[in-house]
Amino acid sequence: MEVLVIGAGLAGVTSAWYLAQAGCRVTVIDRRPSPGMETSFANGGQISVSHPEPWANPAAPATVLRWLGRSDAPLLFRWRADAAQWRWAFSFLRECLPGRTARNTAAIANLAVYSRNELRALREATGIEYEAGTGGILHLFETRRELAHLPAKLHQLEKLGIHGRILDPDEAICVEPALAGLRPRLAGVLHGLDDETGNAHLFCTELAKRAEAAGVRFCLNSILQSFDTINGRITGVRVLDSARRAGVLRADAVVLAAGSYSPEIARPLGIRLPIYPVKGYSITAPILDPDRAPRLSLTDESRRIVCSRLGNHLRVAGTAELNGYNLEPNPARSAAIVKWIEDHLPGAADLGQAEHWCGLRPATPSNVPLIGRTRVDNLFLNTGHGTLGWTLACGSGQALSDIVTGRQPRPDFPFLLDKGR
Repeated sequence: MEVLVIGAGLAGVTSAWYLAQAGCRVTVIDRRPSPGMETSFANGGQISVSHPEPWANPAAPATVLRWLGRSDAPLLFRWRADAAQWRWAFSFLRECLPGRTARNTAAIANLAVYSRNELRALREATGIEYEAGTGGILHLFETRRELAHLPAKLHQLEKLGIHGRILDPDEAICVEPALAGLRPRLAGVLHGLDDETGNAHLFCTELAKRAEAAGVRFCLNSILQSFDTINGRITGVRVLDSARRAGVLRADAVVLAAGSYSPEIARPLGIRLPIYPVKGYSITAPILDPDRAPRLSLTDESRRIVCSRLGNHLRVAGTAELNGYNLEPNPARSAAIVKWIEDHLPGAADLGQAEHWCGLRPATPSNVPLIGRTRVDNLFLNTGHGTLGWTLACGSGQALSDIVTGRQPRPDFPFLLDKGR
């Protein structure tokens, strides 16, 4: 089977890898000059199995209202005359209902556990290196009120097959000495034992090399122009290659894994995807003092900021901004991350040499990605992963490969198995 994958980020490259492993002949196209240059480029580095609860949950509306008017708010809505943004926002509110949140949490957890296992199997089989860390993630809580909810939260995670433990401040410092400076403000910690970390961009480029060696063809610096269709089926994809020569690529199946740009690509085919771009920010800084830089990844639950040690650098990321496809950096958002580093890990990193980044994350209102078939007979989706693209990458790629090749995907997840979207 000939398969064309649109997008060379984590979703596209893992799709291509698993499709090739299933015996398909795969071509990947992307408008950027190398893989992983969009959402996958400088994310928080967390493979966060222990955080399956979506942004859309019963507490979210009140939290968003509390943050209104703050330029440094963890979640910032910049209202626009944009019907897609308003549709997304109303759908987000609907997904905050308790029953929907429980369903979505279970779906994300099932795929996350499966994906973590697939990543470990891939790592063992290929020896791929991407600055991985396997010590888990420490979720930091600074108030007794937050801490009171931890036993119930851990019980829920255990029911979903996700393991963790609750640590008091002294226990947490024994596990991660870099937290010693936070002792006065730390109420407790949830240690997600199944979590990992890693450089998503490095993983993407290294897996692309292995995929290419396995026969996958990468057409980079290529611009998708349009689709040729006959009777509800794609017969060709028109592209401009890196030399700006027009051509038509033909395949038996097409996989749309273009992140935040997936809705724009799908729209001419009559497909409306409930995905909206959510801008996230990160800072990557060289480590100055290895003793002050945490070895384990951290998540500040109240501020929605994450910190991961990637080789000799600290990656600190956070905030979510709904402002359409605007990629102009907002200094206040980056400043909030810098302040967090100065307050929580003073002296750990050289902030004068920090690299600042922002990128668009493809979010569905439910945070549940879209994986599977569409109403177009041979068009498949692997997109909409939001903040969990790295966490869900390998499981999504393997499941997508199963669906394209006619096999039943393994995890209990609402895959799109019938034509209709």
